[in-house]
Amino acid sequence: MTRSVSADLPFVMTDGSATAWDVLGDSSRRQIVAALAEKPRAVGELAERLPISRPAVSQHLRVLKDAGVVVDEVHGTRRVYRVDSVALSALKDQLDTFWARALAGFSEAAHASVDDKQ
Repeated sequence: MTRSVSADLPFVMTDGSATAWDVLGDSSRRQIVAALAEKPRAVGELAERLPISRPAVSQHLRVLKDAGVVVDEVHGTRRVYRVDSVALSALKDQLDTFWARALAGFSEAAHASVDDKQ
């Protein structure tokens, strides 16, 4: 069965195995996460800030939620989304690890280059 949010906007299917890195490859999702990093927001608030439709924002939020990047809470008739601080912390830790490895690799290459010249 193919699901859609409108006649011309197919539903974005995910297999549930996407990681935070996978889903943040999309610029619209990064914009959503940036807006949610400022403060929690409802779908309508996000749609007002972005150049995409409200149904598209909802789909992106679903993908982000499935990957564990955002969480939501029901407030009356609205669902309010926020960035999952644990997920963001894990991403930061991974980036710190990548950065440390890159610096160590650069340092080794620079020292090897100096040693070769001597």
